Amino acid sequence: MGHAQLQSVHVHPVKAFRGTALREAVVEPWGPAGDRRWMLIDVGGKVVTQRQQPRLALAAAELLPGGGVLLSAPGMEPLSVPVPSGVGTVPVEIFRDKVEAVLAEDDAAHAWCSTYLGADVRLVHMPDPGTCRPVDPEYALPGETVSFADGYPLLLTSTASLDALNSLIARGDHAHEGPLPMNRFRPNVVVSGTAAWAEDDWSRISIGEVAFRVPKMCGRCVVTTTDQGTAERGREPLLTLGRHRRIGGKLVFGQNLVPLNRGTIRVGDTVTILD
Repeated sequence: MGHAQLQSVHVHPVKAFRGTALREAVVEPWGPAGDRRWMLIDVGGKVVTQRQQPRLALAAAELLPGGGVLLSAPGMEPLSVPVPSGVGTVPVEIFRDKVEAVLAEDDAAHAWCSTYLGADVRLVHMPDPGTCRPVDPEYALPGETVSFADGYPLLLTSTASLDALNSLIARGDHAHEGPLPMNRFRPNVVVSGTAAWAEDDWSRISIGEVAFRVPKMCGRCVVTTTDQGTAERGREPLLTLGRHRRIGGKLVFGQNLVPLNRGTIRVGDTVTILD
């Protein structure tokens, strides 16, 4: 084995939109700077993701200086949305969590997203991720918080595990769907130079200057079956994960991370397994 290193870093400025690859990212306690500080909600205030709207895979959000986003999608004129200055919040529900978020101030933002999806949605921003939303208490330490990510500040995947998964898919009934690219799993950090599934056993690691707790494996959902380039759904990888990677009642791929300090991580950084 060569030494493990950080192969790529990704942020998703609007939850469920396409990810953006970066050369480096500042890691804040709640995740990479700019990651999933925006999301869509339905009329009832519930989060809208690719679970309900696979077409979100084709929408992109470029991070603007100051935290705003430039939205783009097929058939839509790009729209720049600044961070709302308002203090009034609306209650939103993200899976089991209820948090306060701030609506985008310009009605054009809500109209743009609703037109693209053909559904009534609103765009909201998380003003202060340091207080808004605690990490799942079953796996959290006191004071740990998270953005609008599914549950943890960062998600790590490894190239070796993807290769192993793809070779299993190639032997299955839906081999024509493979090999799958890493973007199916929407990670923040992708690590190379490890053995397949090595990350199952990690409890603390460092990437460059940042140390992380590894609280639990990532249970996967239908979003992984969505082709991020076409928004079409298939059966893989859930079919193969169900046969080979069912752990603790979940279909798992990748590890959740919680940062233990602030710092910058850069593509090429050494990944060290602390324990």
